[in-house]
Amino acid sequence: MRRDLPRSIGFWGGSAIMVGIIIGSGIFRTPASIASEMDSPALILALWLVGGILSLFGAFTYAELGTMFPRSGGIYVFMYEGLGEVVAFIFGWTYVFLGKPLAAASIATVFSEHLNRLFGVHWDIRFTTCTLLVVLTAINTVKVQLGAGVAICFTGLKVIALLAIIALGLRMAGDYYGHLGPAPTSKSVLAALAPVLAAVLWTYDGWSDIASCAGEIRDPQRLLPRILVFGTAATILIYLGVNTVYMMMVPLEEMRHTAAVAPLTVQRLIGRSGDVIVTVLVLISTLGAVHASIIAGARVTFAQARDGLFFKFLGHIHPTYHTPDVSLWAQCLMSAISTVAVGTFERMIGGFVFAMWIFFALAAAAVIILRIRRPGLPRPYKCWGYPWVPIVFILSTAFMTVLAVLARPGETLVWLVILAAGVPAFFLWRHFVPRVEHPDYGRTSGGCLCPVDEKGVPQ
Repeated sequence: MRRDLPRSIGFWGGSAIMVGIIIGSGIFRTPASIASEMDSPALILALWLVGGILSLFGAFTYAELGTMFPRSGGIYVFMYEGLGEVVAFIFGWTYVFLGKPLAAASIATVFSEHLNRLFGVHWDIRFTTCTLLVVLTAINTVKVQLGAGVAICFTGLKVIALLAIIALGLRMAGDYYGHLGPAPTSKSVLAALAPVLAAVLWTYDGWSDIASCAGEIRDPQRLLPRILVFGTAATILIYLGVNTVYMMMVPLEEMRHTAAVAPLTVQRLIGRSGDVIVTVLVLISTLGAVHASIIAGARVTFAQARDGLFFKFLGHIHPTYHTPDVSLWAQCLMSAISTVAVGTFERMIGGFVFAMWIFFALAAAAVIILRIRRPGLPRPYKCWGYPWVPIVFILSTAFMTVLAVLARPGETLVWLVILAAGVPAFFLWRHFVPRVEHPDYGRTSGGCLCPVDEKGVPQ
């Protein structure tokens, strides 16, 4: 009998994992770069809202897919069912060797930088980052309930802190409202649109990762859509509020020349201790984001291995803790290698965003393909606004990918080579490793091994 991961994550645990991944380091790093591109606080807030709406469209789209195929793997499963095993393998290949290791390593690097800042030390950032990855992987290996509990704790702390910043800022709005006036720049809105949207969408990134844990969510047909929509909507409100306070306390002209907007904002809200407080906040935020990212990331590798599309040992479940232990530690190793080999935060996050946006669009396309090819599949939740919501999402992610290629052709070529290497790797894999069947798992018409009932309907 083939075992899957136990369903032990509830609504609040799932929401905490999702929001914990989204709210990482971006809200503390991107406002200054956005201010250097735009001259209008109102337009900046409008673009934060647009980025949130696009993410919400993605959440609506993935909610339909997640309830159709409620097992571990997320985007990998969606592409397997909608686009076939070749595309799914290439995604899993890219995710294992490029996507998730770069994401986890980049956020952990920000934690290490701020840990040095807090204690006034100069510890090797690479060593601290790798140590953090090992510790958090060990926590997630011991018990998924413990992992979800830690995620609730981390996410709760940073959400409370961000809400406190919003509350304090709005309380003083009367004295600083005048700072929300325009500050002219030499750049046109059209020229600034690409870098600003890229920064905004990166800061929202992570909303899709909770779908990777669908196999561990209790009653996923009911809870997963609620988690996706609630988590994304809550993040939109927090980001709008925090950015409003940033621009009230630090006018755009000054923000353009201020690397650390958050510490300066909190210092003006509560005094000199604000710098220390916000540094601690960044530590909590990034710690929670890395932890949640580790939870979600290993589930993709686990699902791919269980389908016979990657090394079998990566689909191992710990006999005592009932967690995907080998996938977790393999992910940890790749993240550590990324920390040492790739180096800078900007390069790591650039590689992740570029590669994942391509697959975000492909996974969303699976909704349309499955509606056409397999209309009889049970759909406990149907995407709101179909087909326009997934179409807008697909076009927007494709647009951002094109912009990235135009902006950084040399760097993106490296990531494209890694992605493209998945094609020959798949055919080599299929040559040496035949397809596998499991007595208690049925292969749907899309090829994916999913739990099925006696009529062959995916569970």
